[in-house]
Amino acid sequence: MDEKRSQKIGIMGGTFDPIHYGHLLIAQSAAEEFDLDRVLFLPTGKSPHKPEDQVTPPALRCEMVRLAILNNPCFSLLTLEAENTEINYTCITLQKIQRMHPDARLYFIMGQDSLRDFHSWKNPQEIGRQASVLVAVRNASGHEIQSEIAQASRRYGADMHMLHAPSFSVSSREIRARIKKGRSVRYMLPEEVEAFIKRHSLYRKQDGEEQWKNS
Repeated sequence: MDEKRSQKIGIMGGTFDPIHYGHLLIAQSAAEEFDLDRVLFLPTGKSPHKPEDQVTPPALRCEMVRLAILNNPCFSLLTLEAENTEINYTCITLQKIQRMHPDARLYFIMGQDSLRDFHSWKNPQEIGRQASVLVAVRNASGHEIQSEIAQASRRYGADMHMLHAPSFSVSSREIRARIKKGRSVRYMLPEEVEAFIKRHSLYRKQDGEEQWKNS
């Protein structure tokens, strides 16, 4: 009798402020290309890289993620970092997830920009020890990024791979800017997320103003 295959779990971390179709395309591409059983969406809580007052509160971002992934049985929301009041570090979070799923093989999904900042992350060697790292690349050529992935793999002793995702150039920053200007964000993110943003009047105030006090 064949031994049961270990579950393969992808981890898609991010601010998701707001989540949009680019995030979902990357997660779906990872699931298909690497035969993942599940992809966990992991909204950040307190981040070492972004000031807290410049990010929408975690509860609201988690709800937007929940709405966005509701109809995909392969996707799940993990609020581990969002519920933590201390600063979150990926190396620590992966240890916690491995304890939650001791028999699973973890795949950490990151963007091309994150790979170039990887040296500044806390203990990147531990991240590479805990999980295979999938680097999402939207440019079909990929020759330059292949070299960067190979160098990072050697430097950190990590199992790193290129993840091919459909091109989607819209960013969360652009969506926030369009909403602030009163422009449409239709077709950039799921309708349920757009409705939630409108219902809670998110992203309509100037930077630094209190915009969530009535949410």
